Amino acid sequence: MRRVLRIFWVILALVFLLEAWLWSKLAPIVAFIVWLIPLQPIKARIAAAIEGLSPAATLIVFVVPAAVLFPIKIAALWLFHRGYWMSGVGMLIFAKLAGVGVTAFIFEVTRPKLMQLAWFAKLYDIVMRGLAWAHEMVDPIKRRIRQYSYMLRPRNAGRFYRHFMRVRRRMQHPAPAE
Repeated sequence: MRRVLRIFWVILALVFLLEAWLWSKLAPIVAFIVWLIPLQPIKARIAAAIEGLSPAATLIVFVVPAAVLFPIKIAALWLFHRGYWMSGVGMLIFAKLAGVGVTAFIFEVTRPKLMQLAWFAKLYDIVMRGLAWAHEMVDPIKRRIRQYSYMLRPRNAGRFYRHFMRVRRRMQHPAPAE
């Protein structure tokens, strides 16, 4: 039972780290795409409008991408129901990537205002502690995987093979008991 619980926590940590990784990788991409749009005056007005908003109104701006993408996720479920699995998966992946990317970009713009809300600042702190916990859960596993992958590199394969054969010989011909 403990092992199953440990596996559950590791999987939960991996999902949390995947979300954090997507967040950090997609934010610059979305920022670049927004930068490419030649609508600088409109973007400047939007940034100024966000600066002029109260923290509570800024929270609404932060939540809008999730609300806009919700119908896309419902459509993906409809596609699953109809048996269009690949289309549904594609639509869910698009919604996830777009949602995380746009939300990350908007969060960077709205963070100073959102942190003025005491409950949001506490929630942000909890999420950051959760991220640290997820790293604590997954980092030892990542280190082990790196060690094993290091041994399997072509230049180390001979050493790994010799070590493997030594262990195999010991298992086949155990030392006599005294």
